[in-house]
Parts: sequence; C-alpha cells; structure tokens
Amino acid sequence: MRKIEYWIEQNLDLSAATQESIAMSLIALLVLWIVSRVLLRLASRKQTDSRKLYQWKKTTNYVVTGLGIIILANIWFDGFKSITTFLGIFSVGLVVVLRDPILNMMGWVFLIWKRPFKVGDRIKVGPYTGDVIDIAFFQFTLNELGEWVDSEQATGRVVHVPNSQVFTQGLVNYNYGFPFLWHEVQVRVTFESNWQKARAILQEIGNRYTEKLAGEVGQRVRREAQQHLIFYRSFEPRVFIKVQENGIQLTVRYLCNLNGRRESENKIWEDVLTEFLASADIRFAYPTTRFYSAAEGQESESEMQRIVSMRKGLE
Repeated sequence: MRKIEYWIEQNLDLSAATQESIAMSLIALLVLWIVSRVLLRLASRKQTDSRKLYQWKKTTNYVVTGLGIIILANIWFDGFKSITTFLGIFSVGLVVVLRDPILNMMGWVFLIWKRPFKVGDRIKVGPYTGDVIDIAFFQFTLNELGEWVDSEQATGRVVHVPNSQVFTQGLVNYNYGFPFLWHEVQVRVTFESNWQKARAILQEIGNRYTEKLAGEVGQRVRREAQQHLIFYRSFEPRVFIKVQENGIQLTVRYLCNLNGRRESENKIWEDVLTEFLASADIRFAYPTTRFYSAAEGQESESEMQRIVSMRKGLE
C-alpha cells in the first residue's frame, strides 16, 4: 500500500493526504449509493401507490444528496470551519451572479416546508394552470390545462415554472382543503314557457350528476374542509332563477370532481336537450333581432292617418 501511495505521489503529483481524501470520498459515495438503492427497493416492494412511491424516491434523493454534501465538506474542507470561511468570502458574488437560482432554491425549500401544493395537485400560478407532475430544486413541472382547450382539459404540453414564482405570483390550489369544484350550467327559456316545470326537470338532472357526499364520505370531507375554515351548509345541487332581457335564466349549481367538470356538463346538457324538447310547454330562449323596411314604415304611417280621419268623420 505504501508503494502504491508513493508511486501515485511521484507520477500523479498527489500527496498522501489528497489520496486519502479521494479514497474516503469514493467510499462515502459508494455507501450512500448502496443505502439509497436499498431504501428504494424496500419502498417499491411495500408501496403500491405510484404517487407515494414517486414522492418517496424524491425524498430519498434529497436526503442522500444532502448527506453527501455534508460528508464531502468534512473530508475536503476540514469540517465546517473552512467551508464557512470559503462561503463567506464569495457570498456577495454568489448573491449577485446567482440571484435567480438562489431564489428558486429558496422557493423549493418553501414548497417542501410549507407544502402549498404537492405532486398530483391541480394548481394555477400566474397564467399557468395544470396538474403538478414534478417538484425539483429549481422548478416545478405542470401538465398544462386550458389555454385553447375548453373546461381546463389537458393540452398535451408540459410547463416548467421556476420555484421563485411562488413568492411573486398568486397561487390557486384546486385540491387544498376541499377536493371538489362547484360548477354551474345555465339554461334560458322563454317567458311563455312553464318555468316551474323546467326548474323541476333541471333540479332532477342536477341530482343525477352531482357528487354524492353523504354518510361517512361527506363527514370526512366536511372535517377536512373545516380544518381550513371552509364551511358549506349543504352539498346538494340547487337551481337558481333570474329574469333576463330575452327570457328566464335557470342556473343549476352542483358539485363535481376536479377531472369531471366537462364530462358532467356534457351529460347534463344531453338530458336537458332531450327532456326540454320533449315538453311542449318549454321553449329555449335565444336573442332575436327584428328589422323594419322603409316601405313597411310608410304603409304603417298611411294606415294610421286613415284611422284618424275615420274617427273625425264619426265625431
């Protein structure tokens, strides 16, 4: 072993202390790699949920990486005294040159610590809406929704958002506290229609497609919502009435799943079209425009003059 060290020192110009540091670093990295592989294999055997397994893999990678940095710092910088001095000298330059990466890393710490959202949540941050599919050191990734696609369905694009956006942009979490959405469908009928019958039909249709939160499921959802000071008197669908300029507007408000807004609206409209068109006393209202020609206006004026002259003759 001494001969090998002497040969390396003579030919590669590496001192015995440097060789020892390299050997210790390689051993430490090998041990950490083995530990991470063992932990991930054990987790994959016991965990069947792919999302939880993904989160376990990310956490394991973060922990192993942090331990590796600490161990290598102790090996190469003689503990934390030298590395603290080193970082203190270059701190000003790092803040100026690496401002955005540092903000992104602080954003990552905020996301891990406060957990305003997690992988699998549906969020809106700034102009972007999507399902979170990854949270990394410098950015989080969204499966984009909306844009040119109606009802916030997937566009097929993946959006990478810098972590620093959580400090500067408003953040909307669709899953936080109450993992359902209140959705509304508006139907307009004419003033001559039987609006009481239309309201009853729409109420029945809303009952078919609303999310059922009765019993134990409803109690669990209420408990989770109340922990975040979110209170609802009832989860049942309701139909609201409003008079508009061209008819009576009926609005059904109902509870739907995060991913089922468009599908539930589609089913409601299918039933509305079928049952309203089958009812002779219900007619849809729509904007109409009536035009008068100049000739029609002249005929109306001459007719009015004729009626006035007949009344004077009778007097």
